[in-house]
Amino acid sequence: MSRKQFTREKDVALLERAIEVSRASREHGNTPFGAILVSPSGDVLLEQENVEIGTHKCTGHAETQLMEHASQLYDRDYLWDCSLYASAEPCSMCAGAIYWGNVGRVVYAMTERRLLELTGSNEQNPTFDLPCRRVFAAGQKPIEVVGPFPELEAKAAAVHEGYWD
Repeated sequence: MSRKQFTREKDVALLERAIEVSRASREHGNTPFGAILVSPSGDVLLEQENVEIGTHKCTGHAETQLMEHASQLYDRDYLWDCSLYASAEPCSMCAGAIYWGNVGRVVYAMTERRLLELTGSNEQNPTFDLPCRRVFAAGQKPIEVVGPFPELEAKAAAVHEGYWD
């Protein structure tokens, strides 16, 4: 299966896995975000939780950390054919990491705008209202973006319930 042949059903299943990673991130004392890297054939290559709590790492977002690791393990040409699945839409920093890491497809469950509604003005996560599509559109590569998935928004948002209060 090439990544261009991923069905909505396959995307939903992989997003549900990314949401589970976000749940584990929260259980481990980190902010509730998760990302996974998927091969062109649909195999999960890497999973990543957020890692900033306790480390004071301001770039510890799941997608950025995943791209840092992936870029050390895989060739750029291979990464172009991979997909990154995220529980929430990648922020501008994470979109930049994905762009520079050369992943060609991004799939997310919940929009950053919805995340902003959940986080409010919490200083721990001063969420942008900047869709990743706009970040990618400013670049020179045609990164495919798939999302949001309305049928998964409540599940993705539930992991954040009570966290940002």
